[in-house]
Amino acid sequence: MNLLFVRHGKDSDQHRGGWSQLDLLSEGKREAETLANYLAQHKENYHFTKVITSDLKRAETTAMILAEKLQLPLEKVRDLRETNNGDLAGMLNSEADQKFPHLYFRSLAMDEHYPNGESPIEFYQRIKTWFELFL
Repeated sequence: MNLLFVRHGKDSDQHRGGWSQLDLLSEGKREAETLANYLAQHKENYHFTKVITSDLKRAETTAMILAEKLQLPLEKVRDLRETNNGDLAGMLNSEADQKFPHLYFRSLAMDEHYPNGESPIEFYQRIKTWFELFL
């Protein structure tokens, strides 16, 4: 089995991502279309059978563009969401910097939680568990 990991297209730089349901910017949709066109042109090098995505809007939009172009089924998996950043999800960066100064994924200890969110180790375990069941 071969896997190709794709990050979602460009989303807002002004907001915290995490579990927000913000969609892609126009630029992000164009990025997804560019990748979809490339993969379609080189599909003989890949043998995709489906597109799997988290259910977060920006990832889902990216995956829908790919699945449509490649004519593949799309599967949404909640467990593939990125880190649950709790109260910061979708918050404007300026507001997050005031309410939660210096709180970023890279600043958390492995067992430290986002406010009403998860820790990096919990995120890792969630993704690892899904892959072990998937593979």
